[in-house]
Amino acid sequence: MTGTVELPLWLVVLVLVLAAIAALDRVLAPSVRWFFRRRMERAVARLNERLERPIAPFKLAQRHDMILRLTYDPQVMQAVADHAAATGVPPTVALQQARGYASEIVPAFSATMYFGFAVQVARWLTRKFYRVRIGRIDPGLARRLDDRTTVVFVMNHRSNMDYVLVTWLIADRSAISYAVGEWARVWPLSRLIRGMGAYFIRRGSRNALYRRVLARYVQMAAAEGVAQAIFPEGGLSLDGRVGPAKLGLLSYFVAGFDTNERDILFVPVGLAYDRVLEDGVLTEAGRTGVRRFRPSIPGVIGFTIRMGWRAMRGTFPGFGATAAGFGAPVSLRAFLAEGHSDPTEALGQALMARVARVVPVLPVPLLAAALEAGPVDRPALEAEVRRLADALAAREAVLRLNPQGLGPTVNEALLHMQRRGLVGQDLRVAPAKRALLAFYAAPVRQLLEG
Repeated sequence: MTGTVELPLWLVVLVLVLAAIAALDRVLAPSVRWFFRRRMERAVARLNERLERPIAPFKLAQRHDMILRLTYDPQVMQAVADHAAATGVPPTVALQQARGYASEIVPAFSATMYFGFAVQVARWLTRKFYRVRIGRIDPGLARRLDDRTTVVFVMNHRSNMDYVLVTWLIADRSAISYAVGEWARVWPLSRLIRGMGAYFIRRGSRNALYRRVLARYVQMAAAEGVAQAIFPEGGLSLDGRVGPAKLGLLSYFVAGFDTNERDILFVPVGLAYDRVLEDGVLTEAGRTGVRRFRPSIPGVIGFTIRMGWRAMRGTFPGFGATAAGFGAPVSLRAFLAEGHSDPTEALGQALMARVARVVPVLPVPLLAAALEAGPVDRPALEAEVRRLADALAAREAVLRLNPQGLGPTVNEALLHMQRRGLVGQDLRVAPAKRALLAFYAAPVRQLLEG
Protein backbone atom coordinates (compact mmCIF):
# COMPACT_ATOMS: atom_id res chain seq x y z
CA MET A 1 0.00 0.00 0.00
CA THR A 2 2.97 2.30 0.46
CA GLY A 3 4.85 1.26 -2.67
CA THR A 4 5.73 3.66 -5.46
CA VAL A 5 3.71 3.64 -8.65
CA GLU A 6 5.28 5.10 -11.75
CA LEU A 7 3.06 6.68 -14.37
CA PRO A 8 3.91 8.28 -17.70
CA LEU A 9 3.89 12.06 -17.64
CA TRP A 10 1.15 12.24 -20.29
CA LEU A 11 -1.15 10.10 -18.16
CA VAL A 12 -0.58 12.29 -15.10
CA VAL A 13 -1.38 15.39 -17.15
CA LEU A 14 -4.52 13.74 -18.52
CA VAL A 15 -5.71 12.78 -15.02
CA LEU A 16 -5.12 16.33 -13.76
CA VAL A 17 -7.01 17.81 -16.73
CA LEU A 18 -9.97 15.46 -16.20
CA ALA A 19 -9.99 16.26 -12.48
CA ALA A 20 -9.97 19.98 -13.22
CA ILE A 21 -12.87 19.58 -15.66
CA ALA A 22 -14.84 17.61 -13.06
CA ALA A 23 -14.15 20.29 -10.45
CA LEU A 24 -15.28 23.04 -12.80
CA ASP A 25 -18.45 21.13 -13.67
CA ARG A 26 -19.31 20.47 -10.01
CA VAL A 27 -18.21 23.73 -8.42
CA LEU A 28 -17.61 26.56 -10.85
CA ALA A 29 -20.12 25.85 -13.64
CA PRO A 30 -23.23 26.05 -11.41
CA SER A 31 -22.01 29.37 -10.04
CA VAL A 32 -21.41 30.72 -13.53
CA ARG A 33 -24.83 29.55 -14.68
CA TRP A 34 -26.42 31.15 -11.63
CA PHE A 35 -24.56 34.41 -12.32
CA PHE A 36 -25.74 34.63 -15.92
CA ARG A 37 -29.23 33.47 -14.96
CA ARG A 38 -29.49 36.34 -12.46
CA ARG A 39 -28.27 38.80 -15.08
CA MET A 40 -30.85 37.51 -17.54
CA GLU A 41 -33.66 37.79 -14.96
CA ARG A 42 -32.71 41.40 -14.24
CA ALA A 43 -32.58 42.18 -17.97
CA VAL A 44 -36.01 40.60 -18.50
CA ALA A 45 -37.41 42.58 -15.56
CA ARG A 46 -36.19 45.81 -17.20
CA LEU A 47 -37.66 44.73 -20.54
CA ASN A 48 -41.03 43.96 -18.98
CA GLU A 49 -41.21 47.49 -17.59
CA ARG A 50 -41.34 48.95 -21.11
CA LEU A 51 -43.30 46.23 -22.90
CA GLU A 52 -47.07 46.59 -23.12
CA ARG A 53 -47.36 42.82 -22.56
CA PRO A 54 -44.62 41.36 -20.34
CA ILE A 55 -42.79 38.25 -21.49
CA ALA A 56 -44.70 35.19 -20.29
CA PRO A 57 -42.80 33.09 -17.68
CA PHE A 58 -43.56 30.07 -19.87
CA LYS A 59 -41.16 31.44 -22.53
CA LEU A 60 -38.39 31.83 -19.95
CA ALA A 61 -38.53 28.28 -18.59
CA GLN A 62 -35.51 26.05 -19.07
CA ARG A 63 -35.82 24.24 -22.37
CA HIS A 64 -34.94 20.85 -20.80
CA ASP A 65 -37.72 21.30 -18.26
CA MET A 66 -40.22 22.26 -20.95
CA ILE A 67 -39.36 19.18 -23.00
CA LEU A 68 -39.97 16.94 -19.98
CA ARG A 69 -43.19 18.75 -19.10
CA LEU A 70 -44.47 18.31 -22.65
CA THR A 71 -43.37 14.69 -22.94
CA TYR A 72 -45.06 13.65 -19.69
CA ASP A 73 -48.23 15.67 -20.24
CA PRO A 74 -51.21 13.31 -19.58
CA GLN A 75 -52.62 13.76 -23.09
CA VAL A 76 -49.24 13.08 -24.67
CA MET A 77 -48.79 9.99 -22.50
CA GLN A 78 -52.19 8.73 -23.66
CA ALA A 79 -51.11 9.37 -27.27
CA VAL A 80 -47.92 7.40 -26.56
CA ALA A 81 -49.96 4.44 -25.34
CA ASP A 82 -52.26 4.66 -28.37
CA HIS A 83 -49.30 4.86 -30.73
CA ALA A 84 -47.61 1.85 -29.13
CA ALA A 85 -50.83 -0.19 -29.39
CA ALA A 86 -51.48 0.85 -32.98
CA THR A 87 -47.96 0.24 -34.31
CA GLY A 88 -46.83 -2.61 -32.06
CA VAL A 89 -43.68 -0.81 -30.88
CA PRO A 90 -42.74 -1.06 -27.18
CA PRO A 91 -44.12 1.79 -25.04
CA THR A 92 -40.57 2.89 -24.16
CA VAL A 93 -39.79 3.34 -27.85
CA ALA A 94 -43.00 5.32 -28.38
CA LEU A 95 -42.10 7.49 -25.38
CA GLN A 96 -38.67 8.20 -26.87
CA GLN A 97 -40.35 9.18 -30.12
CA ALA A 98 -42.60 11.60 -28.26
CA ARG A 99 -39.62 13.07 -26.46
CA GLY A 100 -37.83 13.49 -29.80
CA TYR A 101 -40.84 15.37 -31.18
CA ALA A 102 -40.93 17.56 -28.07
CA SER A 103 -37.24 18.35 -28.44
CA GLU A 104 -37.83 19.26 -32.08
CA ILE A 105 -40.74 21.59 -31.28
CA VAL A 106 -39.82 23.36 -28.03
CA PRO A 107 -37.89 26.63 -28.63
CA ALA A 108 -34.98 28.00 -26.59
CA PHE A 109 -36.08 31.61 -26.15
CA SER A 110 -33.37 34.15 -25.35
CA ALA A 111 -34.52 37.66 -24.44
CA THR A 112 -31.03 38.95 -25.25
CA MET A 113 -31.06 37.38 -28.71
CA TYR A 114 -34.62 38.52 -29.43
CA PHE A 115 -34.47 42.13 -28.25
CA GLY A 116 -30.73 42.73 -28.42
CA PHE A 117 -30.09 41.16 -31.82
CA ALA A 118 -33.16 40.06 -33.77
CA VAL A 119 -35.20 43.24 -33.31
CA GLN A 120 -32.23 45.45 -34.21
CA VAL A 121 -31.45 43.40 -37.33
CA ALA A 122 -35.14 43.40 -38.28
CA ARG A 123 -35.30 47.20 -37.95
CA TRP A 124 -32.11 47.67 -40.02
CA LEU A 125 -33.14 45.25 -42.77
CA THR A 126 -36.65 46.61 -43.11
CA ARG A 127 -35.53 50.23 -43.31
CA LYS A 128 -32.79 49.36 -45.80
CA PHE A 129 -35.14 47.48 -48.09
CA TYR A 130 -38.45 49.36 -47.75
CA ARG A 131 -40.27 52.48 -46.69
CA VAL A 132 -42.53 51.22 -43.92
CA ARG A 133 -46.11 52.45 -43.80
CA ILE A 134 -48.66 51.46 -41.18
CA GLY A 135 -52.03 50.46 -42.51
CA ARG A 136 -55.28 50.42 -40.57
CA ILE A 137 -55.12 49.75 -36.82
CA ASP A 138 -58.47 48.86 -35.32
CA PRO A 139 -59.27 51.57 -32.73
CA GLY A 140 -60.43 49.03 -30.16
CA LEU A 141 -57.38 46.80 -30.48
CA ALA A 142 -55.23 48.30 -27.73
CA ARG A 143 -58.15 48.37 -25.29
CA ARG A 144 -58.79 44.63 -25.68
CA LEU A 145 -55.14 43.49 -25.40
CA ASP A 146 -54.82 43.09 -21.65
CA ASP A 147 -52.84 40.73 -19.42
CA ARG A 148 -55.83 38.39 -19.08
CA THR A 149 -55.79 37.38 -22.75
CA THR A 150 -53.50 35.45 -25.06
CA VAL A 151 -52.81 37.20 -28.37
CA VAL A 152 -52.44 35.24 -31.61
CA PHE A 153 -51.54 37.29 -34.68
CA VAL A 154 -53.11 35.73 -37.80
CA MET A 155 -51.30 36.88 -40.96
CA ASN A 156 -51.29 36.45 -44.70
CA HIS A 157 -47.98 35.05 -45.94
CA ARG A 158 -46.54 37.16 -48.75
CA SER A 159 -42.78 36.87 -48.18
CA ASN A 160 -40.20 35.54 -45.77
CA MET A 161 -39.72 39.23 -44.91
CA ASP A 162 -43.05 38.88 -43.04
CA TYR A 163 -41.18 37.54 -40.00
CA VAL A 164 -38.74 40.45 -40.08
CA LEU A 165 -41.39 43.14 -40.58
CA VAL A 166 -43.80 41.99 -37.87
CA THR A 167 -41.02 41.28 -35.35
CA TRP A 168 -39.96 44.90 -35.58
CA LEU A 169 -43.45 46.45 -35.70
CA ILE A 170 -44.58 44.89 -32.42
CA ALA A 171 -41.21 44.85 -30.63
CA ASP A 172 -42.39 47.51 -28.16
CA ARG A 173 -45.46 45.47 -27.26
CA SER A 174 -44.30 41.90 -26.73
CA ALA A 175 -42.10 39.04 -27.88
CA ILE A 176 -43.99 36.78 -30.26
CA SER A 177 -43.49 33.11 -30.92
CA TYR A 178 -43.76 32.13 -34.59
CA ALA A 179 -44.89 28.81 -35.99
CA VAL A 180 -42.10 28.10 -38.50
CA GLY A 181 -42.04 25.47 -41.23
CA GLU A 182 -39.38 22.88 -41.92
CA TRP A 183 -37.45 25.21 -44.24
CA ALA A 184 -35.83 26.80 -41.17
CA ARG A 185 -34.55 23.55 -39.61
CA VAL A 186 -31.08 24.11 -41.06
CA TRP A 187 -28.07 24.75 -38.85
CA PRO A 188 -27.11 27.47 -37.88
CA LEU A 189 -30.38 29.15 -38.87
CA SER A 190 -32.29 26.77 -36.62
CA ARG A 191 -30.33 27.89 -33.55
CA LEU A 192 -31.09 31.54 -34.27
CA ILE A 193 -34.79 30.88 -34.85
CA ARG A 194 -35.10 28.79 -31.69
CA GLY A 195 -33.43 31.58 -29.73
CA MET A 196 -36.09 33.97 -30.99
CA GLY A 197 -38.77 31.74 -29.46
CA ALA A 198 -40.11 30.18 -32.67
CA TYR A 199 -41.30 26.59 -32.71
CA PHE A 200 -40.91 24.27 -35.69
CA ILE A 201 -43.83 22.45 -37.26
CA ARG A 202 -43.97 19.67 -39.86
CA ARG A 203 -46.61 20.87 -42.29
CA GLY A 204 -48.82 18.08 -43.56
CA SER A 205 -47.60 15.46 -41.09
CA ARG A 206 -50.17 12.72 -40.51
CA ASN A 207 -48.35 11.11 -37.60
CA ALA A 208 -50.92 11.08 -34.79
CA LEU A 209 -48.30 11.07 -32.03
CA TYR A 210 -46.44 14.03 -33.53
CA ARG A 211 -49.67 15.98 -34.00
CA ARG A 212 -50.64 15.37 -30.36
CA VAL A 213 -47.26 16.59 -29.09
CA LEU A 214 -47.49 19.71 -31.29
CA ALA A 215 -51.10 20.34 -30.26
CA ARG A 216 -50.25 20.16 -26.58
CA TYR A 217 -47.33 22.57 -26.97
CA VAL A 218 -49.54 25.10 -28.77
CA GLN A 219 -52.27 24.70 -26.16
CA MET A 220 -49.89 24.96 -23.20
CA ALA A 221 -48.29 28.10 -24.63
CA ALA A 222 -51.71 29.67 -25.23
CA ALA A 223 -52.88 28.79 -21.71
CA GLU A 224 -49.76 30.48 -20.28
CA GLY A 225 -50.31 33.72 -22.24
CA VAL A 226 -47.52 33.38 -24.82
CA ALA A 227 -48.13 35.73 -27.77
CA GLN A 228 -47.97 33.76 -31.00
CA ALA A 229 -48.01 34.47 -34.74
CA ILE A 230 -49.31 32.03 -37.33
CA PHE A 231 -49.72 31.93 -41.12
CA PRO A 232 -52.89 29.87 -41.63
CA GLU A 233 -52.40 29.70 -45.42
CA GLY A 234 -49.67 27.14 -44.71
CA GLY A 235 -47.12 28.70 -47.06
CA LEU A 236 -46.28 31.68 -49.21
CA SER A 237 -49.03 32.85 -51.56
CA LEU A 238 -48.31 31.74 -55.12
CA ASP A 239 -50.85 34.05 -56.77
CA GLY A 240 -50.70 37.12 -54.52
CA ARG A 241 -54.14 36.60 -52.98
CA VAL A 242 -55.02 35.86 -49.37
CA GLY A 243 -55.84 32.16 -49.49
CA PRO A 244 -58.10 29.96 -47.35
CA ALA A 245 -56.90 28.81 -43.96
CA LYS A 246 -55.46 25.39 -43.34
CA LEU A 247 -57.09 24.44 -40.07
CA GLY A 248 -54.37 22.46 -38.27
CA LEU A 249 -53.07 25.06 -35.82
CA LEU A 250 -56.45 26.74 -35.44
CA SER A 251 -57.99 23.39 -34.48
CA TYR A 252 -55.44 23.06 -31.68
CA PHE A 253 -56.43 26.44 -30.22
CA VAL A 254 -60.12 25.57 -30.42
CA ALA A 255 -59.79 22.03 -29.03
CA GLY A 256 -57.63 23.09 -26.08
CA PHE A 257 -59.64 26.17 -25.12
CA ASP A 258 -61.13 26.34 -21.64
CA THR A 259 -63.92 28.93 -21.43
CA ASN A 260 -63.20 29.38 -17.73
CA GLU A 261 -59.55 30.33 -18.31
CA ARG A 262 -57.91 33.21 -20.16
CA ASP A 263 -59.45 34.24 -23.47
CA ILE A 264 -57.61 34.02 -26.82
CA LEU A 265 -57.74 37.05 -29.11
CA PHE A 266 -56.98 36.42 -32.76
CA VAL A 267 -55.66 39.63 -34.34
CA PRO A 268 -55.90 39.73 -38.17
CA VAL A 269 -52.78 41.21 -39.82
CA GLY A 270 -52.61 42.09 -43.50
CA LEU A 271 -49.16 42.50 -45.09
CA ALA A 272 -48.33 44.12 -48.43
CA TYR A 273 -45.18 44.89 -50.44
CA ASP A 274 -44.28 46.91 -53.50
CA ARG A 275 -41.81 44.14 -54.18
CA VAL A 276 -41.91 40.60 -52.85
CA LEU A 277 -38.34 39.32 -52.79
CA GLU A 278 -39.37 35.79 -53.85
CA ASP A 279 -41.87 36.87 -56.54
CA GLY A 280 -40.13 35.09 -59.42
CA VAL A 281 -39.85 31.83 -57.52
CA LEU A 282 -43.48 32.02 -56.38
CA THR A 283 -44.97 32.77 -59.79
CA GLU A 284 -42.93 29.94 -61.32
CA ALA A 285 -44.21 27.57 -58.63
CA GLY A 286 -47.73 28.75 -59.38
CA ARG A 287 -47.21 28.09 -63.09
CA THR A 288 -45.81 24.58 -62.67
CA GLY A 289 -47.99 23.56 -59.73
CA VAL A 290 -44.91 22.31 -57.87
CA ARG A 291 -45.22 23.76 -54.39
CA ARG A 292 -41.94 22.42 -52.99
CA PHE A 293 -39.85 25.15 -54.51
CA ARG A 294 -36.44 26.00 -53.13
CA PRO A 295 -34.43 29.02 -54.25
CA SER A 296 -30.83 28.19 -55.10
CA ILE A 297 -28.36 28.92 -52.33
CA PRO A 298 -25.84 30.53 -54.74
CA GLY A 299 -28.63 32.75 -56.08
CA VAL A 300 -29.65 33.88 -52.59
CA ILE A 301 -26.04 34.56 -51.59
CA GLY A 302 -25.36 36.43 -54.83
CA PHE A 303 -28.49 38.55 -54.43
CA THR A 304 -27.59 39.38 -50.81
CA ILE A 305 -24.03 40.36 -51.73
CA ARG A 306 -25.19 42.57 -54.62
CA MET A 307 -27.78 44.37 -52.52
CA GLY A 308 -25.37 44.74 -49.59
CA TRP A 309 -22.66 46.18 -51.82
CA ARG A 310 -25.08 48.66 -53.36
CA ALA A 311 -26.32 49.65 -49.90
CA MET A 312 -22.74 50.27 -48.72
CA ARG A 313 -22.07 52.43 -51.79
CA GLY A 314 -25.31 54.36 -51.30
CA THR A 315 -26.70 53.30 -54.70
CA PHE A 316 -29.35 50.86 -53.46
CA PRO A 317 -32.75 52.27 -54.53
CA GLY A 318 -34.79 50.13 -52.17
CA PHE A 319 -37.78 47.96 -52.98
CA GLY A 320 -40.50 50.55 -52.54
CA ALA A 321 -43.01 50.49 -49.71
CA THR A 322 -44.27 47.85 -47.32
CA ALA A 323 -47.21 48.10 -44.98
CA ALA A 324 -49.06 46.17 -42.30
CA GLY A 325 -52.64 46.60 -41.21
CA PHE A 326 -54.17 45.31 -37.94
CA GLY A 327 -57.86 44.46 -37.98
CA ALA A 328 -60.51 43.99 -35.33
CA PRO A 329 -59.63 41.05 -33.06
CA VAL A 330 -61.80 37.97 -32.71
CA SER A 331 -62.42 36.66 -29.20
CA LEU A 332 -62.38 32.87 -29.19
CA ARG A 333 -64.69 32.76 -26.18
CA ALA A 334 -67.27 34.98 -27.87
CA PHE A 335 -66.91 33.15 -31.19
CA LEU A 336 -67.52 29.73 -29.66
CA ALA A 337 -70.56 31.09 -27.82
CA GLU A 338 -72.19 31.73 -31.22
CA GLY A 339 -72.72 27.97 -31.60
CA HIS A 340 -71.18 27.21 -35.00
CA SER A 341 -71.65 23.65 -36.20
CA ASP A 342 -67.95 23.49 -37.18
CA PRO A 343 -66.27 26.20 -35.11
CA THR A 344 -62.77 25.63 -36.48
CA GLU A 345 -63.79 25.98 -40.12
CA ALA A 346 -66.01 28.97 -39.35
CA LEU A 347 -63.18 30.62 -37.41
CA GLY A 348 -60.72 30.07 -40.26
CA GLN A 349 -63.10 31.64 -42.78
CA ALA A 350 -63.86 34.62 -40.55
CA LEU A 351 -60.21 35.32 -39.77
CA MET A 352 -58.95 35.10 -43.36
CA ALA A 353 -61.79 37.36 -44.53
CA ARG A 354 -60.69 39.95 -41.98
CA VAL A 355 -57.06 39.55 -42.97
CA ALA A 356 -57.94 40.17 -46.63
CA ARG A 357 -59.84 43.34 -45.72
CA VAL A 358 -56.89 44.94 -43.91
CA VAL A 359 -54.21 44.22 -46.54
CA PRO A 360 -53.00 47.73 -47.45
CA VAL A 361 -52.97 48.89 -51.08
CA LEU A 362 -49.54 50.19 -52.15
CA PRO A 363 -48.46 52.02 -55.34
CA VAL A 364 -47.08 49.04 -57.31
CA PRO A 365 -50.09 46.72 -56.76
CA LEU A 366 -52.48 49.57 -57.64
CA LEU A 367 -50.62 50.38 -60.86
CA ALA A 368 -50.33 46.69 -61.75
CA ALA A 369 -54.12 46.37 -61.50
CA ALA A 370 -54.52 49.44 -63.72
CA LEU A 371 -52.13 48.04 -66.34
CA GLU A 372 -53.84 44.66 -66.60
CA ALA A 373 -56.40 46.05 -69.06
CA GLY A 374 -53.74 46.47 -71.78
CA PRO A 375 -51.68 49.20 -73.47
CA VAL A 376 -52.60 52.74 -72.38
CA ASP A 377 -51.21 56.26 -72.58
CA ARG A 378 -50.34 58.27 -69.50
CA PRO A 379 -53.65 60.18 -69.13
CA ALA A 380 -55.67 56.98 -69.53
CA LEU A 381 -53.43 55.21 -67.01
CA GLU A 382 -53.90 57.95 -64.42
CA ALA A 383 -57.64 57.90 -65.02
CA GLU A 384 -57.75 54.12 -64.44
CA VAL A 385 -55.66 54.46 -61.27
CA ARG A 386 -58.06 57.10 -59.99
CA ARG A 387 -61.07 54.92 -60.82
CA LEU A 388 -59.56 51.96 -58.95
CA ALA A 389 -58.61 54.13 -55.97
CA ASP A 390 -62.17 55.50 -55.74
CA ALA A 391 -63.64 51.98 -55.97
CA LEU A 392 -61.29 50.73 -53.26
CA ALA A 393 -62.08 53.69 -51.00
CA ALA A 394 -65.81 52.97 -51.44
CA ARG A 395 -65.13 49.47 -50.10
CA GLU A 396 -63.19 50.98 -47.17
CA ALA A 397 -59.91 49.46 -48.35
CA VAL A 398 -56.70 50.68 -46.73
CA LEU A 399 -54.87 52.92 -49.25
CA ARG A 400 -51.25 53.65 -48.43
CA LEU A 401 -50.16 55.63 -51.48
CA ASN A 402 -47.83 58.55 -52.02
CA PRO A 403 -49.06 61.32 -49.67
CA GLN A 404 -48.62 63.91 -52.46
CA GLY A 405 -51.39 62.42 -54.57
CA LEU A 406 -52.16 59.96 -57.36
CA GLY A 407 -49.79 61.56 -59.89
CA PRO A 408 -46.73 61.03 -57.67
CA THR A 409 -48.10 57.56 -56.80
CA VAL A 410 -48.06 56.61 -60.49
CA ASN A 411 -44.54 58.05 -60.89
CA GLU A 412 -43.30 56.13 -57.84
CA ALA A 413 -44.77 52.82 -59.01
CA LEU A 414 -43.60 53.27 -62.61
CA LEU A 415 -40.05 53.92 -61.43
CA HIS A 416 -39.93 50.58 -59.58
CA MET A 417 -41.67 48.61 -62.32
CA GLN A 418 -39.55 50.04 -65.15
CA ARG A 419 -36.38 49.44 -63.17
CA ARG A 420 -37.31 45.74 -63.03
CA GLY A 421 -38.36 45.56 -66.66
CA LEU A 422 -42.04 44.87 -65.95
CA VAL A 423 -43.14 47.91 -67.95
CA GLY A 424 -41.42 49.74 -70.81
CA GLN A 425 -41.17 53.45 -71.38
CA ASP A 426 -44.19 53.13 -73.68
CA LEU A 427 -46.20 51.76 -70.71
CA ARG A 428 -46.49 48.35 -72.35
CA VAL A 429 -46.17 45.30 -70.11
CA ALA A 430 -43.30 43.00 -71.06
CA PRO A 431 -44.88 39.71 -72.28
CA ALA A 432 -42.54 37.62 -70.12
CA LYS A 433 -43.57 39.61 -67.04
CA ARG A 434 -47.35 39.25 -67.27
CA ALA A 435 -47.41 36.60 -64.55
CA LEU A 436 -45.57 38.98 -62.20
CA LEU A 437 -47.97 41.79 -63.07
CA ALA A 438 -50.94 39.56 -62.21
CA PHE A 439 -49.20 38.51 -58.97
CA TYR A 440 -48.98 42.13 -57.80
CA ALA A 441 -52.45 43.10 -59.04
CA ALA A 442 -54.12 40.13 -57.30
CA PRO A 443 -54.61 41.65 -53.80
CA VAL A 444 -56.24 44.73 -55.37
CA ARG A 445 -58.56 42.56 -57.44
CA GLN A 446 -59.41 40.51 -54.34
CA LEU A 447 -60.38 43.65 -52.43
CA LEU A 448 -62.61 44.81 -55.29
CA GLU A 449 -64.30 41.40 -55.50
CA GLY A 450 -64.86 41.06 -51.74
